[in-house]
Amino acid sequence: MSRSERKWDHIRFALQKGQNNLSLFDDIKFIHQSLPDIRVSDVRLDHSIGELSLSSPIFINAMTGGGGDKTYRINKELAMVANHTGVAIAVGSQMSAIKDKSERYTYEIVRKENPKGIVFANLGSEATVENAKTAVNMLEADALQIHLNVIQELTMPEGDRDFSGALKRIEAINKFVGVPVIVKEVGFGMAKETVESLFSIGVAAVDVGGSGGTNFAEIESKRREKALPFFHQWGIPTSISIIEAASIKNAAIIGSGGFLNSIDLAKGLAIGANAIGFAGHFLRILVENGIEALQNEIESLHHELKLIMTALGAKSITDLQKAPLMISGETFHWLSQRGIETKHFSQRSIK
Repeated sequence: MSRSERKWDHIRFALQKGQNNLSLFDDIKFIHQSLPDIRVSDVRLDHSIGELSLSSPIFINAMTGGGGDKTYRINKELAMVANHTGVAIAVGSQMSAIKDKSERYTYEIVRKENPKGIVFANLGSEATVENAKTAVNMLEADALQIHLNVIQELTMPEGDRDFSGALKRIEAINKFVGVPVIVKEVGFGMAKETVESLFSIGVAAVDVGGSGGTNFAEIESKRREKALPFFHQWGIPTSISIIEAASIKNAAIIGSGGFLNSIDLAKGLAIGANAIGFAGHFLRILVENGIEALQNEIESLHHELKLIMTALGAKSITDLQKAPLMISGETFHWLSQRGIETKHFSQRSIK
C-alpha cells in the first residue's frame, strides 16, 4: 500500500470509528460563583502558547495531507475555516511531501488559503534537521509540531520499530529550525516525566494528545491481519495528561484528545492547557455538513466559552486557570497515586 493510500485510510477509518469519549472531563467540575462581578463583554479569548500569540485558545489540530486530491480538499477547506474564524491550524505529517514532491500541493494549500494565519508544520520524531527546515519552508510555518506516535507505529503493519535517539533529534531540530517547536502525542497522552524531558531540551510547548479522541491503535488494527487489542485501551486520558504536564513549572501546554464541546474546552484550559486542539470533532462536522457548519461550530464554541468564563468571573484565559474546581473519580485516583496534589485546584481563586 502506498503512503498516500494509507493517509486516506486513516481519514476513512477515523470517520467510521469516531472518538472513544474516554477523556475523563466528567471528573472535572467547576465550583459555582454566585457573584462573578463581570460582564460577558469583559471576557477576552486571546492567549499565547510559548512565544506564539493567538487570538483564540482553539486551533484546528493536525489531521491530514499527502493523500492526493482527497486530502488536498480537506486541507483547503480546513484552511478556509481557519482564515474565516481566526484560529490557528496544523497540517498532518509532511513526510509524504518530503519523500514525494508531487504531494506538496496537499499541504501548501493551507498557507495559500490562510495567508496571514498561524500555521503549524508537522513531522514525526524520525525527522532530520533538513526535513524540519523543508517542512517549515513548505508552509512558511509559524511553528513546527513534532509528533510522537510509538503505539501507532507499533500497531501499523508497515510501521517503524526503532525509536532510539528521538530526544536527540528533537533537540537538534529545536536548535536549528528557526521557529518554535511543539512536541505532540497522537492520542496516547504524555506523562510528566516525558514533558520534563522535552522542556529540558528547550521545546516551546507540548501537545499532550491524550486518550479519549481518535484511537490510532484501533485504526491501524483494522489494517492488520491480526489485531493488537491490548493497545486499544492504552494511554493516559486527556484530563490526567494535561494535569501531569501542568505539574511541570512554567510548561506551555496544548490539550487535545476527545474535546467535543465548550465545557470540555473550558475544563481543559482551567486545568492547565494554554490552548486546545480539535481534530476528529471538526473533521466529522466538515465532512458531513460542510465549511459553513464548521465555521458556525467554532464561533459557537467561542461564544459559549465566553458565557462559561463569565459565570466563573474569568476575564481572560489566565483568570480561567485560577478558577476553583473539583477533581474526582479516576482522575483524582490516578493523580494521587502519581504524587500530584489536587487540593490546590479547589482552594484557588481568581480574585
